[in-house]
Amino acid sequence: MVKEITRDIKQLDHAKRHLTTSITTLNHLHMLAGGVDSLEAMTRKRQYGEVANLLQGVVNVLEHFQKYMGIPQIRQLSERVKAAQTELGQQILADFEEAFPSQGTKRPGGPSNVLRDACLVANVLDSRIKQEIIKKFIRQHLSEYLVLFQENQDVAWLDKIDRRYAWIKRQLVDYEEKYGRMFPVDWCMTERIAVEFCHITRNDLSKIMRTRAKEIEVKLLLFAIQRTTNFEGLLAKRFSGNTLSDNVVKKPDPQPPVSTNPFLDDDSMTEESVLDKDSDLDKPKKPKLPENPFHGIISKCFEPHLYVYIESQDKNLSELIDRFVGDFKAQGPPKSTSEDAGAVLPSCADLFVYYKKCMVQCSQLSTGEPMIALSTIFQKYLREYAWKILSGNLPKTSSSSSGLTITSLLKEKEGSEVAKFTPEELCLICSILSTAEYCLATTQQLDEKLKEKVDLTLTERINLTGEMDTFSTVISNSIQLLVQDLDSSCDPALIAMSKMQWQNVEHVGDQSPYVTSIIFHIKQSVPIIRDNLASTRKYFTQFCIKFANSFIPKFINHLFKCKPISMVGAEQLLLDTHSLKTVLLDLPSIGSQVIRKAPASYTKIVVKGMTRAEMILKVVMAPHEPSVVFVDNYIKLLADCTTETFQKILEMKGLKRSEQSAMLDLFRQRLPAPPSGSENSSATLLTPTPEQESSRIRKLEKLIKKRL
Repeated sequence: MVKEITRDIKQLDHAKRHLTTSITTLNHLHMLAGGVDSLEAMTRKRQYGEVANLLQGVVNVLEHFQKYMGIPQIRQLSERVKAAQTELGQQILADFEEAFPSQGTKRPGGPSNVLRDACLVANVLDSRIKQEIIKKFIRQHLSEYLVLFQENQDVAWLDKIDRRYAWIKRQLVDYEEKYGRMFPVDWCMTERIAVEFCHITRNDLSKIMRTRAKEIEVKLLLFAIQRTTNFEGLLAKRFSGNTLSDNVVKKPDPQPPVSTNPFLDDDSMTEESVLDKDSDLDKPKKPKLPENPFHGIISKCFEPHLYVYIESQDKNLSELIDRFVGDFKAQGPPKSTSEDAGAVLPSCADLFVYYKKCMVQCSQLSTGEPMIALSTIFQKYLREYAWKILSGNLPKTSSSSSGLTITSLLKEKEGSEVAKFTPEELCLICSILSTAEYCLATTQQLDEKLKEKVDLTLTERINLTGEMDTFSTVISNSIQLLVQDLDSSCDPALIAMSKMQWQNVEHVGDQSPYVTSIIFHIKQSVPIIRDNLASTRKYFTQFCIKFANSFIPKFINHLFKCKPISMVGAEQLLLDTHSLKTVLLDLPSIGSQVIRKAPASYTKIVVKGMTRAEMILKVVMAPHEPSVVFVDNYIKLLADCTTETFQKILEMKGLKRSEQSAMLDLFRQRLPAPPSGSENSSATLLTPTPEQESSRIRKLEKLIKKRL
């Protein structure tokens, strides 16, 4: 019923829609037919201004008839439009050829309005027409440049490269004045002329540099590169670079800003800023600066010849290292009283400032293979600096004098005993250590900055780990020298200790002369080392730890050589050991007005080592009868229940061979077998309890107070 009721309404709706479509189509057909006639007439009269608007309208109307192309009349109109477009294209190209012939001079006078309107028509025509117009005009506009700067001309060489850029600047100004209004703004003709000039210049420079490669010197090359990059920067300020998409130009990777010491962006870098060791590596990166789309458009041609620059830097760095060596020999080691004692060597800052300058300069020239070559040069001279300036100037150790006896120690005054190294030599070692630490940190930053500057595909080839290891070796050697010096200066005192007749000691007195000698050497050397390593506190802590690890075992070994020992002699040695322990615990801040708590790692080593020495003497002091009690006491007091140590203690007590043999047999029987997997229980058994340790220390303190 609904269909029946709405049938008539539906018919009327269809009729109205069809009628509207028919009228609209007939109207479009009328417009198309009239437009095609007008288009053909205006084309013949070269009325390009009217044609530009009409042609676009005709093309738009023709799109409505795409589904009616089967009708002969419509197809004929479409073919007439295409023919008119083809004729217009050929006619406009002919007009431009007449106005700007490919050969000969330019037509005198400014551009005509006809050509300006013709460009508007070309915008509507096939894009190939527009490209052909642009190509012909630019070729004709740069024809003079090709003649003036031919390869055989004197002005074509690098020393007169400024003239090329001056010429194009004049041409661009001339173009703006004469032809700026002839071409549509969206054609970017000024930029296109500049880009084509860059391509021609790059090819010409590549050719002439290949031909005259032997004449290229580093100063000339850098001059040409500087002028070229300045011109590329000028182009970036003037143009957007939109037309570069029409040409195959590789854009370089963006150059991230440098933010870590000493490779700062600020060119006015001072030595103080170079010596600043605070790294910004953990801070958020700065936003990337907008890249220059014209970077490398000409200067890329210099890259194959940058080996001249690399060789020059190799030579300059070699001379710089030689100058550093000469300056160091002339100035000599720093004085212990000098403010610069223990400071980073100035030559180190100079080297890395020069590295920074080279790196920035090379990254502006190329981020490819030349950067890899430069990093190799950097590695070479970092190693040379480490060995020639740092390791090469470390003081040499002399043969240790171990001929002193207790008699000579008693006769000589403390002031006549000198350390193996003079204070100046100690300052020099500390200065070299500080310099090596600075080099290590700065080389790590250099490694990161080189990886940022180089192409992503080449980052894996940048690796300065070997050079960092070299500086770490210099640091280790310096610390070892300081330790050996102090350690060896204590050797005569330890030898004298072992040669004393401890069985003849009749009473316990103040600390022995050998302890006074050791303390004297410690007070003589450690304050100098500490003050000169104030900026590298962690390495001073390493020095203290290494000295403790070296001196304490040596002291215990000499302790075993003190045989035989009487009860009073053992008490005197125990007092001496406690005095040394107190001095060693205070060693990091000895002689300092500012008292600092010693590092826990160092304190732990001293307490553990010297407690063992005290326990050995406690065992020696204990009566060896009954034997079982003596053996059990040894097992409880000493952590290393070895037969060798036990025998040394028996020798210190002066027991006969037969008694020692019986004791050793008993020790082997009483020694408990360590249960598997129960190290803690073994440690508890072998280490003295806190109560025992506290009681023993109290007794020693009473003894010291009594003697004082």
